[in-house]
Amino acid sequence: MIKQMLGKLPRKPSKSSDNPEFGDSSAPSSITSGTRAVDVVTGEPVMSNSASLAGSDAASRSAYGNALSTPYEALPRFREVPNSDKQSLFIRKMKLCCVVFDFTDSAKNIKEKEIKKLTLLELVEYITSTNGKFTETVMQEAIKMISVNLFRSLNPQPRENKVLEAFDMEDEEPLVEPSWCHLQIVYEFLLRFVASPETDAKLAKRYIDHSFVLRLLELFDSEDPREREYLKTILHRIYGKFMVHRPFIRKSINNIFFHFIFETEKFNGIAELLEVLGSVINGFALPLKEEHKLFLVRALIPLHKSQCLAMYHQQLSYCIAQFLEKDSKLADTVIKGLLKYWPITNSSKEVMFLTEIEEILEAIQPVEFQKCMVPLFRRIAHCLNSSHFQVAERALYLWNNDHIESLIQQNRKVILPIIFPALERSGRAHWNQVVQSLTLNVRKIFSNADPELFEECLDNFQEDEAKLKEKTKHEATWKILEEIAASKVASNEAILVSTDVSTLTFSR
Repeated sequence: MIKQMLGKLPRKPSKSSDNPEFGDSSAPSSITSGTRAVDVVTGEPVMSNSASLAGSDAASRSAYGNALSTPYEALPRFREVPNSDKQSLFIRKMKLCCVVFDFTDSAKNIKEKEIKKLTLLELVEYITSTNGKFTETVMQEAIKMISVNLFRSLNPQPRENKVLEAFDMEDEEPLVEPSWCHLQIVYEFLLRFVASPETDAKLAKRYIDHSFVLRLLELFDSEDPREREYLKTILHRIYGKFMVHRPFIRKSINNIFFHFIFETEKFNGIAELLEVLGSVINGFALPLKEEHKLFLVRALIPLHKSQCLAMYHQQLSYCIAQFLEKDSKLADTVIKGLLKYWPITNSSKEVMFLTEIEEILEAIQPVEFQKCMVPLFRRIAHCLNSSHFQVAERALYLWNNDHIESLIQQNRKVILPIIFPALERSGRAHWNQVVQSLTLNVRKIFSNADPELFEECLDNFQEDEAKLKEKTKHEATWKILEEIAASKVASNEAILVSTDVSTLTFSR
């Protein structure tokens, strides 16, 4: 879409408002934190560090009307000025783009909005095509322009009721950012700036600093999926280019997850952050640091407990899989963590958990499997007896996986006694015919593999069933006695009890 917009730029400048043009593009070098710049609106010198930027964007947003007290007109295009003046023109264009317009009223500042849009497109083209390092002043103005336009209050729509209906949220139309026609181009500018080989990371890190990164992460809560997609790509590039920021980025994402898990369960960009982390985890060196293992245990596994799991389960499963590829010994930890957060009353989540369990078991080693198989198959036994046919069906599909079936057969003397009662009850009485058929197939697998063990389990099951019937009969007898006693207590009548409850008599 950016390329399409770039292609629509007018070839000739109009007399009333010249449209900027693109020249060469370069990746910026950075500035020292003490360098001073000139504020776009007031003309006052300001510090270029993040603290000043954090306030300047809010000031510009609230004061854009005052900025328009002077004519807002397009600057000359790059091809109209000599090469020696292009850099200063680039700075002037970025200052021009620091004015933020109100997009809640589509009829307001139409001409000015179009001028800014075309100017932003020229800035994108310039930064893409120019050669050579940017000066410190250019670096400062670029980061300021980006900050003023992007960093804003998101004002998310009320979602208190949506959390309880998390699985219906996928069908809702996403809310879009009204100023996206400008924001998209600013994001494109930032993306190309960060990705450019001309950007000196050692210098740029002074402006793309912790404060800047933190505010980018806050924007992941945007309701607009297009914005989150850009943020995901940009954060990934920042993580790759600025090694010094990597621990801070991981820690900050960790904090967002903690806030989401234990406090609000409200954050739109969890899936996108997990996509970034999937690549990050893939790059972890071996052996894994204790810090990374703690992140798995304290953040990724607890993310399974959210009611909104469906919104990001695919990305979360991928991150878990990346950890297990790095260290297969973590499988026992992951499975026990999933069992801790297993959904008891949510069938949709239970199906997702079973799917993830299958993915983990595909990669698990026999030693790790033996550590967790007892609690795991106790839970699977409950799933086999589930009245929700999709849960029971998904649990039975575990036997369709050759690796998992092999692990089960190797440990059948432990596993079969655990799940046999569930198999028998489901095979006899489950309301769904498909579940009954699959259950009978699993029974046949065990019967063919070890007939003696199967018969032993069957005998034990029948014995337990007989004991249960006897216990039920005794409880019914005592209940009858209690009812009779309660009915005669007022008349002080004695009760003569025979060996057969049906022949109870009473003495008078």
